[in-house]
Amino acid sequence: MGTKNNVTVFVLFGLFQSREMLHACFIVFSLFHVLTLLGNLLVIVTINASKTLNAPMYFFLSHLSFADMCYPSTTTPKMIADTFVEHKTISFNGCMTQLFSAHFFGGTEIFLLPAMAYDRYVAICRPLHYTIIMDRQKCSLLVGASWVSGFLHSILQTLLTVQLPFCGPNEIDNFFCDVHPLLKLACGDTYLVGLIVVANSGMISLVSFLILIISYVVILLNLRSQSTKSRHKALSTCGSHIITVLLVLVPPMFMYIRPSTTLAADKLVILFNIVMPPLLNPLIYTLRNNEVKNAMRKLFRVKEYSGK
Repeated sequence: MGTKNNVTVFVLFGLFQSREMLHACFIVFSLFHVLTLLGNLLVIVTINASKTLNAPMYFFLSHLSFADMCYPSTTTPKMIADTFVEHKTISFNGCMTQLFSAHFFGGTEIFLLPAMAYDRYVAICRPLHYTIIMDRQKCSLLVGASWVSGFLHSILQTLLTVQLPFCGPNEIDNFFCDVHPLLKLACGDTYLVGLIVVANSGMISLVSFLILIISYVVILLNLRSQSTKSRHKALSTCGSHIITVLLVLVPPMFMYIRPSTTLAADKLVILFNIVMPPLLNPLIYTLRNNEVKNAMRKLFRVKEYSGK
């Protein structure tokens, strides 16, 4: 109880120690981050500029794309900058800010997926009542609830961590500040905090995953009564959503559903979770969606004509 917190700076070990690997990381992750920002920004601009993409699904997708822009931006720029630094450090306040931001945008991304699944369920299983059920007010409420839930999840995670006593050592075996490595450095008893982390992060991921899988099973069962054309279109849309669910939720379940321990694979798993879903989501949701592709073509044609 009386342990004093005398750590003001944390040392990050990063991903690799080899200079060659660090140079490769700089090139690869700089490219990935730029593509992530441009891809998601293109989706947001296309949806907001197009008059045809006014369905609730695209309203949810624009918010998912915004979260996908912000989530990797909380950690990737620091990781890229650290490839040129021999001693990678981050202040205590900066560490807690990074922890809060990563879990806020990552949590919001997770909470948006059930909202998108509910939209698909209503569209496929109750098509005649779709416009009545999924009105603008209901969509705004679902999106607002996702952002508020992400905030509450993140603030709880941060408050639990910031009150822990850190008296040394201050070396984090990771490329950013996450809760498990920080619990490992705390001087006091972290058993209760570790259990809350499992409930707050692990169970949220698991419950969301189960809800999403059950909802898509129900949707697929209802497709048996649909026409071949409707079935094909619904399968294409649901297939994109299921791929995103697997990319977004499997890594957090691996990371947070177990007790507060660190494994050798943790860094690569969380790196995959931070980098790949935000990078791939624009491709997943556009390559299989003719409406979005046509809206993008029209957007570029308008810009081309206005330029001429």
